[in-house]
Amino acid sequence: MYFERRYYLDKLIRSKGNKMIKVITGVRRVGKSYLLNELFYNHLINEDKVMQNQIIKINLDSLSNLKYRNPFDLMEYINSNLLENKVNYVFIDEIQYVEKVENPHLKNDYIGFYEILNELLGKTNVDVYVTGSNSKMLSKDVLTEFRGRGHQIHVMPLSLYEIKQTIDMPFEILYDIYQIYGGLPNIYSIESEEEKEVYLKKLFTESYLIDVIERNHIRNTDELDKLTAIIASSIGSFTNANNIERTFKSELNITYGSQTISKHLSYLKDAFIINEANRYDIKGRKYIGANSKYYYTDIGVRNAKLNFRQIEPTHIMENIIYNQLIMLGYSVDVGIVEINENVDGVFKRKQLEVDFVVNKGNIKYYIQSAYQILSKEKQEQEKKSLININDSFKKIIIINDNFRAHYDDNGFLLISLKEFLLDLDALNKY
Repeated sequence: MYFERRYYLDKLIRSKGNKMIKVITGVRRVGKSYLLNELFYNHLINEDKVMQNQIIKINLDSLSNLKYRNPFDLMEYINSNLLENKVNYVFIDEIQYVEKVENPHLKNDYIGFYEILNELLGKTNVDVYVTGSNSKMLSKDVLTEFRGRGHQIHVMPLSLYEIKQTIDMPFEILYDIYQIYGGLPNIYSIESEEEKEVYLKKLFTESYLIDVIERNHIRNTDELDKLTAIIASSIGSFTNANNIERTFKSELNITYGSQTISKHLSYLKDAFIINEANRYDIKGRKYIGANSKYYYTDIGVRNAKLNFRQIEPTHIMENIIYNQLIMLGYSVDVGIVEINENVDGVFKRKQLEVDFVVNKGNIKYYIQSAYQILSKEKQEQEKKSLININDSFKKIIIINDNFRAHYDDNGFLLISLKEFLLDLDALNKY
């Protein structure tokens, strides 16, 4: 089954000819190569009327292209196919396979894919696009090396909006599938639930985890594996490296230092397996570094890590909302509102939580995720933190229920989960 991925295709189209290296990133099996080599390629041919010989495609993961893992052979191949007086589009898939080789002209100097990309950047009639697996090349490697000349297009797993464009099923049925098996495209070509589970489990253990271990030369692999399970079981909850260290000591009788845990968490983030939402003091307008929340980039991978045993709708909904916000290009933090509350005549300081503080340009929203609001007490609980924010930015509650979006008496926008996930402009249109 094939998905249009129009959201990302449009990003590629807009980046065309911007004199930068387009670096397409994302976890394995998210569809990076398909986006570049099929969708964007077909757009160039069919819509922009680019001739096929203007597009140089090379997949370095292919056995037939092994010789081009040598940077000199790769550069010779590209140069031999460049057309003069035409724009040439160069697609290099899995560029991390380019080996570093000794510079024949300088001792103790090596040539690799950075030098290839730098050479291509210097050609005025070449537009460069690369993908790379997370095991050996991450976006920050290229973007750091080519500061100001690298453009990242980060591909997330399928959103429900994208799935609904291709699969004609009621939202409720699709959501039930999505909250268990997530949004990796191959999942929707697998029919049986058992095969879906096997696919996700193998992908995590044999690809994602191995990538992180090999890239970062990790020795304590068992601890890393258990760390991914702890993060999976605590999505939507504040935690930090010190807390996790204590958990390993008290519950598993394993010594796993907080500094090592911090490093391993950063490796998981670099590999796009998890994302971190930092704690932000809304009234103080500053970050509080003690605790963070972690969310899985793909909820199906998260569930597979826990053997599909912890399908908590509330936390999963929160993770799905977080991923949608990231996909839409927002920066997302977790908000804290500090108040003085009168408890039996004594004022006590209390911290209230706002699930998401989101920013993009001059836009800021405060968002609460509410699986259900059945009682008056629950309503007050969800709204209390928002009521105590004094600025004028929009305050939103996303609820897993069917209703028309509307503003309540407090001026808060109430919107259904369905509308939020299926209308990419839902936060802005009211």
